[in-house]
Amino acid sequence: MILEKAPASVRGELTRWMLELQAGVFVGNVSALVREKLWQEVCGKLSGGAGILVHNAANEQGFSVRFWGLPSRTIEDFEGLLLVRRP
Repeated sequence: MILEKAPASVRGELTRWMLELQAGVFVGNVSALVREKLWQEVCGKLSGGAGILVHNAANEQGFSVRFWGLPSRTIEDFEGLLLVRRP
C-alpha cells in the first residue's frame, strides 16, 4: 500500500499490521479480509490524500492494483499489461 498526504494517525494505524519501509509505503502479508478492511479504513480517512493498493491476484502479472483519490502516478492497462505512467 502506498499513501500520499496521509495523516499520521492513518500511517500509525497501518503499522499495526504492516511494515512502513519508507514514509507512506507499507508492506505486509495479511489475509484478503484484513486487506479489504484496512483499505476501506484508509480510504475513509484519506481526505485530500491518495492511495494505491497492490496485492496478489490470479492474473498474468500476479498482482492487481487499486486507487483512491488522485495519486501522482497512474497505472495504464495495455491489453492486460499494467504499466506505470509518471507525470
